[in-house]
Amino acid sequence: MSNWLKTTLLLALLTGLLLWLGDLLGGQQGLLMALAFAGLMNLAAYFFSDKIALAMHRAQPVEEASAPQLFAVVAELSQRAGIPMPRLYVIPEAQPNAFATGRNPQHAAVAVTEGLLRVMDRDELKGVLAHELTHVLHRDILISSVAATIAGALAMLARMAGYAMMFAGRGDREDRGGGFGGLFFIIVAPIAAMVIQLAISRSREFAADEGGSKLTGSPTGLISALRKLGAYTERVPMATAQPTTAHMMIANPFSGRGLMQLFSTHPPMEKRIARLEAMVGRM
Repeated sequence: MSNWLKTTLLLALLTGLLLWLGDLLGGQQGLLMALAFAGLMNLAAYFFSDKIALAMHRAQPVEEASAPQLFAVVAELSQRAGIPMPRLYVIPEAQPNAFATGRNPQHAAVAVTEGLLRVMDRDELKGVLAHELTHVLHRDILISSVAATIAGALAMLARMAGYAMMFAGRGDREDRGGGFGGLFFIIVAPIAAMVIQLAISRSREFAADEGGSKLTGSPTGLISALRKLGAYTERVPMATAQPTTAHMMIANPFSGRGLMQLFSTHPPMEKRIARLEAMVGRM
């Protein structure tokens, strides 16, 4: 199954869960409320997710004079990809990492940490930035924002449904399909939504690895960069790391931290590298 088909099916499943919970909460009216709620949250995510993500990581805009290699590489790759030059930011963090944000290629931004600029050579930096520009080209930022917003809306509606069941009379619970079945769904739905959201994130990472390698003409730079990222993210913490933005990073900033691996926003680094190594010699 292609990554795009998998992403479409997962988004449809996530939306179905939201509508089902809206129906459980208030029938047809609840379903319409869930649709309106999700629409408003997605509209906010569409216009403001980039500003929020950059602010959360204290990203600072940079000029070409202060980061000439960064600008040169991004300008070259943007021209190859046929997209406008994104705005560039640097995050004051020692952990090497990077992310792209923005609702479309015309409003994109790429942020890299000081640690990334310090530890990557030019080919590795090129591989990382090509990966991020592929996210921009594929509009993965918008897809991930929609998935995260729907999952968040579903979690909020599940809590509302839980309160409604607690305070409703027995007859109301039975009319709305309450009881154990409703309670089970209210508990399980947010967990299922989170799992689906993470699966969408992982599928887009594989696609960005492949697309970034095609953009540079070789996967070797990204392979080397991922090896470094895998080693550094386990040793160097990121002070501004947030679960809500972890899926945007090229490497999970919480990598190797206990239970976080059970619900990882990224595929295992070994699998990503193995897939890229299989591309060597075929490009």
